[in-house]
Order: sequence, then structure tokens, then C-alpha cells
Amino acid sequence: MVRQQHQFFVALLAAVDAAVITAVCFGAWLITRVMFYDFFPAQWESYIKNPLLPVAVPLVLLAMQMNGMYRPRRDGSILAEQLTAIRAGIFGFAATLVVLWLIEADLVVSSTDREVASRMIGGYTVGDGRFQLALLGLTLPLVLAGHRGVFRFVLRTVRKRGWNLRHVAVIGVGRLGQIAGRTIERNSWTGIKVVYYINHRDQTRRERCLDKPVHGGLAELEQTLDANPVDAVYLAIPNSHASRLPELLERLERFAVDVRVIPDVQPRHLPQAMTVSELEGMPILSYRESPTYGLGGVSKRLLDIVGSAFGLVLLSPVMLICAIAVRLSGPGRVIFKQRRVSIAGETFKIYKFRTMYHVEDEKYGGWTDEKWTERNDPRITPIGRLLRRTSLDELPQLLNVLKGQMSLVGPRPERPELIARFREDWRGYMLRQHVKAGITGWAQVNGLRGDTSLRKRLQYDLHYVRHWSIWFDVKILVLTVFRLHRNAH
Repeated sequence: MVRQQHQFFVALLAAVDAAVITAVCFGAWLITRVMFYDFFPAQWESYIKNPLLPVAVPLVLLAMQMNGMYRPRRDGSILAEQLTAIRAGIFGFAATLVVLWLIEADLVVSSTDREVASRMIGGYTVGDGRFQLALLGLTLPLVLAGHRGVFRFVLRTVRKRGWNLRHVAVIGVGRLGQIAGRTIERNSWTGIKVVYYINHRDQTRRERCLDKPVHGGLAELEQTLDANPVDAVYLAIPNSHASRLPELLERLERFAVDVRVIPDVQPRHLPQAMTVSELEGMPILSYRESPTYGLGGVSKRLLDIVGSAFGLVLLSPVMLICAIAVRLSGPGRVIFKQRRVSIAGETFKIYKFRTMYHVEDEKYGGWTDEKWTERNDPRITPIGRLLRRTSLDELPQLLNVLKGQMSLVGPRPERPELIARFREDWRGYMLRQHVKAGITGWAQVNGLRGDTSLRKRLQYDLHYVRHWSIWFDVKILVLTVFRLHRNAH
């Protein structure tokens, strides 16, 4: 739920940013009209045809994305965000100038305007196009910084009232753990709420810490997180137990949670490989977080909506033929549902065309304790064999994508029972849950489907999670058209 709320705020923030950029462009144009033409035009033609707006809005948004303006900033200061907004505004404006120069854009629209397109200002003759750009360059960074400050202030007020909270567990009940707890609770504007503590020792008799429950020690870490799910875990381990940190990070890989490390050192002594932030001077290391936070996640969701809707319309005749063929292949439902797991361990019902004679066998995706489905598996119907080889049996999953339960691209979803088993046997397996499960994925387009190496499949899935980008998704979708049938059975 918190991830969904985050995506909502990112989409809202991007929309507000786009509106602010549009307003600044309009203001620069309007002031220029008044300065150079001494009247407000009755027609909007000169503004509508002005190339500044369609160039500036996407480029400035891209600059803000590249400067991290759409990543979680709960524990960042308003001043730091405003400085980043100014930097992003400058970069975006510079990119706008370059693009306008490359396309040789003319900011003067009509011949009538061109006759009075310059004026003496301060002893210099200045064209209205240059004046408009100069005005935009001066105001855009400042307006972006001001609006981001107002937005963050409103958001902090909302969070102080208990909305849009992010629930976390703190591992450590000593001095450092209590400093972390007090600092987080004191800064309620972040929306981060400590719900319980875990003792940094294996066993504990302590039941409370700072008026919050202590759910056992490190010996019961896995059981505690299973019974009390949270959005993030803060590691506040004292120096005397610092040697256990690598072990804890490895154990936490079994859970789809963000992991923060609060070291008992000054930020300047911390490694540069991790993202470092501060909350009232308390350094926090971002060890692991979902790659789809921010505007990238919103763009991925937009791609999913457009792609799944287009696919459902385009492939509806094919799906109808498949449904009729499945109905004629024998008794059982045309479409059945399987319980699978997606981002952050959330479960959902996946849709597929029935491909086996016995629905109960296929209920588990062809999995037994010994093996996956094999080639020439006798349980698969002739029609089902064709659907599996062509991957047409997965077309109903476009509905899962449209509903937001899956993505077009991502690791293949597994059953909860198998995930509970694999996370014990395969280190890093739960990192797959940092992104939504997908119809296709990097492992699938490389032939890792069906009865293939789970280790190799996991390597490809983790590569996708660690190197995700919207262009990587597009590449996989293109490759899917040519490769998805490989090793399908």
C-alpha cells in the first residue's frame, strides 16, 4: 500500500511540476508580449505555436528525474531539495536552449510580431525571443524551488496528521537504536513510523523500548518479520556487534523490504557506494531499495496501462479463438486462477488459459515436489501444448497488468509456497520482489523458461532488478516478439 501511495505522490508531483513549468513558460511569454508589443493579444495563436512549451516541459522534467527529484526524500531537508530543484531547473533550461538551437526554433510567430520583435532595453537592442528565454532562465529555477518547498511543507503537514505513513522496524535497542527511534519519532514530518524494535542480541527479556514493543532478538528475526510485516528495516547495531552486520544483511535478503543502515560514525567516514542521507545529523545508509521508486516507476506503470490495453484490443480475436479451443479440449474452466506473489510479497490471482486435462494438476502451474512440467507431459492437452509453445496461454495476464497486479516486464511470479522454499535455498531470491512480476522478463527472452536452471534464471532476474530502466523494459518487449517461444513447453 505504501508503494502504491508513493507512486500516486510521484505522479501527482510530476503533474504539478509540469503545470508549474507550463505556467512559467506562459508567464515569460506574457511578460514579453507586454514589454515588446504593449498589448495583450486577442488571439492565442502566438502562444500556441510557440515552440518553447513542448520543448521545455519534457526536458526540465527529465532534468529533475536525473537529479533524483522523484525518489523518496522523506528523510531529506526542504533546503536540500530546493537546491536540487534549482540545479535541475538550470540543467533543464540549458538543455532547452540547446534543443531550440538545434531545431532552429523561431519564437516569433507572425509577420506582424516580427516587425516589432526588438526593443531598446538598458541601451541595448534586445529581441523578444532572447528576452523570453532570459526571463525563463531567471525565473524557472527559483519558481521550481519555491513550489517544491510549498509542496514538501504541505506533505509534511499531512504526514504529521498520520497519513501516508511508512512503517519500519528498528533492529537495535541500545544507545544507537534509541537515538534512531527518538530521531525518527521527533521528525514525524517524514511519515516514517517505528512500529516495533528487535534486540540486537540473539535473545532478550526486554519487552518495551521507547514505548514500543520489542519483538524478540536476532534469533527470531525471520519469524518476527514474517509475523509483523513492515515497509523498511533500520539497522542500528552498536559497534560492539558490528561484525554481525554482513550476516544480518544476508538474512534480510529473504524479505522484500527496504534496508537502511544507521552507522555509529560520521557521514564523511562512510563508503561512497551507498546512498547517504541525514536526519537531524544522524547518518542513514540506503543499502537497498526498489529501483522503480520515483518517476521511473510512474513511466513503467504508464507503459503497462497503454501496452496492456492495446494488447487486449489488438489480440481480442486471438483470445476468443483460444477460449473456444480450450472449451472444446475437454472439461474444466477456460480460464483458471493461480495464487502468485508480486512486488513486496503481495499476493494476487494470475489468469491463464487452461492447458491441462486435470485442472487440479494445473492449479499449481504443473509443479510437483520433484519437477516442473516436462516436454511431452501427458497431462497437457494437444491444444494446451500449442498454447504453451506459443505462450498464448498467458494472454489473459494482460488483465492482471491492467489491474496493476503485474507488469508487462518483470521476473516471473511464483507461488507463495515456492517462494518460502526458494528464499531459504537461494541467496538474494527475495530481491526479485522489489519489482512487479511480469508476463515476460530478461530471463524468459534468454530462453530460461520451464525446466531450466533456477540458478541461471535467478541471475538474470537479479540483473534486471539491479539494472532496471524504462528502456530496458522496451528492449525486453521487443525481444519478446522474437524469443519468447524458446524452451516453452
